[in-house]
Amino acid sequence: MADETKQSRATTGKDSGGPPSPGFTSEVMSAVAGLLSGTRSFYIIFSLSLVTIVIASVVSLDAMRIGFHNAYNVTREIQWGLIISTYIFFVVTSTGLCIVSAIGHVFGMKDFMPIVNRAVFLSVVTIFAGFTVIFFDLENPFRMGIYQVISPNFASNLWWMGTLYGAYMIFMAIEFIFILLHKHKIAYYAALAGLISGIAAHSNLGAIFGMLTGREFWYGPYMPIYFIASAAMSGGAAIILFTVLGYKINNEVIDAPMKRALEAVSKLTALMIAVILFFTTWKIITGLVGTAGKKDVLMAMLTGPYALNFWGFEVLIGMVIPFALLLGSRFRNVKISFLASILMIIGIFIMRYDLVVLGQVVPAFQELGVIEARELNTYLPSFHEMMITVAGLGIVAAAFLLGERVFKGHKSGH
Repeated sequence: MADETKQSRATTGKDSGGPPSPGFTSEVMSAVAGLLSGTRSFYIIFSLSLVTIVIASVVSLDAMRIGFHNAYNVTREIQWGLIISTYIFFVVTSTGLCIVSAIGHVFGMKDFMPIVNRAVFLSVVTIFAGFTVIFFDLENPFRMGIYQVISPNFASNLWWMGTLYGAYMIFMAIEFIFILLHKHKIAYYAALAGLISGIAAHSNLGAIFGMLTGREFWYGPYMPIYFIASAAMSGGAAIILFTVLGYKINNEVIDAPMKRALEAVSKLTALMIAVILFFTTWKIITGLVGTAGKKDVLMAMLTGPYALNFWGFEVLIGMVIPFALLLGSRFRNVKISFLASILMIIGIFIMRYDLVVLGQVVPAFQELGVIEARELNTYLPSFHEMMITVAGLGIVAAAFLLGERVFKGHKSGH
């Protein structure tokens, strides 16, 4: 019996510490063959993604050439704009994908296992896209990276954000590599480390907003919790979207295990929508009895210039309609879940934008009666800012398409 066990482990190469099966060379050759076996439509879409990245990158580099103060529409009053909200959109989605994958890979929920590989891969892709986007918002990104290491400021939330997200990306990349190598024990510990660092990083990101006492719309202890809950919602929507797209790209029919996985993720996503609706409701109720500055922000969101963003995109498209679709389908209709995920991604992107901008629209000196501070601050993204956002989206699209071909639909998670 012992000899049979040894022989079995030697054959599979899994969890034994031995070399993976098949060998590394054959895995590389198989990946190359998979990339070269795409359809014409695949190569057209992939080429368009690459062209988008190139064009957007040229415009982004032009912003560095002419100077950020000339290229971006951010001002002294509104210093965080579309680039910051896009960065948050990507890192929130990445953390959510990590949480969804950890439910299967770390906590052993079998229904989630078929989506683990794709979720881990996309978590690395989206965090990389987030870092790429914010790279163009920093005047001296290379200097920041150097001083992040040689001159740490442990009292700074921004320092912790960079450090924790950097560790998170490394752990998630290690997890994906060792999943491919069938070293599941190492991949498990990397997944656990990635989950811990990801949640720590993301709650710290929420704390960056929640600890700004001068911005009443953001200030409060609920922000780190809100960020984690919204991350799980974003991750659920993203994995549904990319999984269905992956099967369409590979021209395959979704099998029974994957249908069960999508059903489980749909249930989790619906739960997180309900949680975010709960948070949003009480944010409005408590804000309306708060200070004058916070009420001004809420009125701008509820009935003012940002009402369409809030009611149309955040509430209806981002939460209410997807929630109704998921409940109405009893989480079993893949097409309806796919439609709900598309609506959610659109609504969540606007949600991140509103979160960042609305916190800055009330002038800091308004409550002091300064005449120049009576009106709300205004902001409209510049062409350069929009193209940097397009560059990030192009990176995610190109990497997703490449991953589907190279890793053959991420099916080893079954």
